[in-house]
Amino acid sequence: MLKVLKIMFNSKARKMEDYEITIEELKEKQVMGASIIDVRSQQEYEEGHLEGAINIPYYEIKRRKINLDKGKEIVVYCEKGSRSRTAYRILKKFGYKNVYSLYMGMDNWV
Repeated sequence: MLKVLKIMFNSKARKMEDYEITIEELKEKQVMGASIIDVRSQQEYEEGHLEGAINIPYYEIKRRKINLDKGKEIVVYCEKGSRSRTAYRILKKFGYKNVYSLYMGMDNWV
């Protein structure tokens, strides 16, 4: 909780959107079976990623090169949060119902 407050009061921080979640919420969703998608490049993913995450780069999502269950919970994340917010919007547009984005990206949580 303290880390959330620190991020929220950081001068570069922005308001948390309804579809964004914290790392604690991401971990809870992962335990419940959510798919965790790292939308960074393969190279970024190989340099380090959240445990259990699969890599589907943002540009592949944008090109519709995905095959995920549209009813399953999906959490997307990137480095700072911008690519994952865009990936969230694209997935919603494609009909995915239960999609979330990691607030402010993994840099702020790990």
